[in-house]
Amino acid sequence: MFDKLPPDMAEALRLTRAGRLADATALIRRRLPGGKPDAADADTADIDLAPLSVELSDLKAPPEPRPAAASFKAHVFTSRDGTRGYKLYIPANRPDGLVPLVVMLHGCSQSPDDFAAGTRMNLLAEEHGCLIAYPEQPSSANHSKCWNWFSPEHQGRGAGEPSLIAGITRRIIAEHPIDPGRVYVAGLSAGGAAAAIMGATHPDLFAAVGVHSGLACGSARDLPSALAAMRQGGARSAVPGKDSIPAIVFHGDQDTTVHPRNGEAVVAQAVTRGASAPKVEHGQVPGGHSYTRLRHADPSGRVLCEQWTIHGAGHAWAGGAPAGSYTDPRGPDASREMLRFFLQHRRG
Repeated sequence: MFDKLPPDMAEALRLTRAGRLADATALIRRRLPGGKPDAADADTADIDLAPLSVELSDLKAPPEPRPAAASFKAHVFTSRDGTRGYKLYIPANRPDGLVPLVVMLHGCSQSPDDFAAGTRMNLLAEEHGCLIAYPEQPSSANHSKCWNWFSPEHQGRGAGEPSLIAGITRRIIAEHPIDPGRVYVAGLSAGGAAAAIMGATHPDLFAAVGVHSGLACGSARDLPSALAAMRQGGARSAVPGKDSIPAIVFHGDQDTTVHPRNGEAVVAQAVTRGASAPKVEHGQVPGGHSYTRLRHADPSGRVLCEQWTIHGAGHAWAGGAPAGSYTDPRGPDASREMLRFFLQHRRG
């Protein structure tokens, strides 16, 4: 797919594959309108979505306290599309009968442990009696451990990373007492973009999707368009599909890594034609951020999408714990709000 790129773009791809991320980023930035000169291109710390992102050292987040009867174990899933590890949290507080499952997709440079510590989702699992799965993207698949949301081979159903994530989800459903109508997927940054893809390609598997600081499905088709989408919003207009599933979207209005327009595109994909005008709510976290929440509903009153714009926030999980990377403790509590939204929706 890259054989038609201009020579310098092909060179950027070669540099990326060789692990020379700063050189690749500098080359692509010069191709964009208003590209910076070489001296300014050495700073790549603000890019964390595409393989052009700087690779950060793994954070060793302290194990979060959990009941003795709970478990948080590593597993491996293999299919014809490859192999991915994942961690599964099984709470001590498990009600009788079938329970919900939430699949959490980490951002670049993160790990399941880091993401679990930052989002505190395992602690909420104890409150609601649900299982939480954390698929892991290895550096062998992407130098910065980013989900490859910008590559066409990872944007469709039945192949690539969507197939692996769906395979992990189906295995957990088969091996544990999961309610198949209450399975959800969420993610941050590159993981948010991957979650949007999962929602678009697997409406028969997931009942709702959560996208935090991510991009809409189809926002990019290669490395240059990925960087452009991150900087100024996806080039493609977001058109809702006939099988759109409910979505909750969080985005900081001061996010300089993934432009806030991308959050609007995720909302546009989730809101079907004929939806009523959104209800607007303004709020303030005590001692933290203010926010605006828009709730879009269909004519029957069923909420199709919640859009949270966090004023003054950057590229970080809202309400997250300092123990994890890319978190903003000043709220609002994205994890709690996502889980509330998810449990209001059942597939079918």
